[in-house]
Amino acid sequence: MQQSNLYIVIFTAIMTIIVGGALSLTSIVLGPAQKRSIELDTKSQILNAVTDKVKIDKGTDILALYDKRISSLVVDFNGNEITKDEKGNPIVAENVDILRNFKRAAADRQYPIFRLMNDNNPEEVEAYILPVYGNGLWDRIWGYVALDPEFQTILGVAFGHKAETPGLGQRIETPEIQNRFKGKKIFDEEGKLVSVTMVKGEAGGGGEGSIKMFQERPHQVDGLSGATLTAVGVNKMLETYLSAYKNYFNKLNAEKISAL
Repeated sequence: MQQSNLYIVIFTAIMTIIVGGALSLTSIVLGPAQKRSIELDTKSQILNAVTDKVKIDKGTDILALYDKRISSLVVDFNGNEITKDEKGNPIVAENVDILRNFKRAAADRQYPIFRLMNDNNPEEVEAYILPVYGNGLWDRIWGYVALDPEFQTILGVAFGHKAETPGLGQRIETPEIQNRFKGKKIFDEEGKLVSVTMVKGEAGGGGEGSIKMFQERPHQVDGLSGATLTAVGVNKMLETYLSAYKNYFNKLNAEKISAL
């Protein structure tokens, strides 16, 4: 039997209210769990950049370990610490939206810094972990770069991506590729920031062969076979963000010298 237009309107309105209410309730119930999941993922990535200094086992409480070992702050492009935004709200490094900042001009971004503190001496910094962001072949790529306290040597990296090609560009998130960056220098002998570059192609054949081939090249690592554009994205990402953090490096080094 054909229903009247009034019946259809009332039925549609009721179903809209029921479905909308169910979705709202689901969002309220699952919201805290989703927020905790995002927090856990972010802090895990930060700690993964310093796995040589932080022991992470299968049963490790990541959030507790993070709270114990990581101290954070946010600086502007000039290397000055900032604690409040334009509206006077507190700025928390862990809450800085890296993607939103990436869309801004470099001079207008907020730059989080995560400091790995010594397990036995909470006043001693063992590493500075810096978030980086850029474009890969298909979509966004990102990562965390850990530097030694003198801002010279890479202690580790943790890269991620949204949609790089499986088996090719996607390899940037594997330990095999990330291990190539350990021990590399971001400044040359004259003190110029040169970053670290993935070369075109994969001459070393992967694995230990790639690491061994580039042992004597402090500013280069072996590339990605079949994923040149992803490697180019990684190179630009590192150069852009390390250059942006350079003012903070200089400022902190000057403070160290004046304190002697």
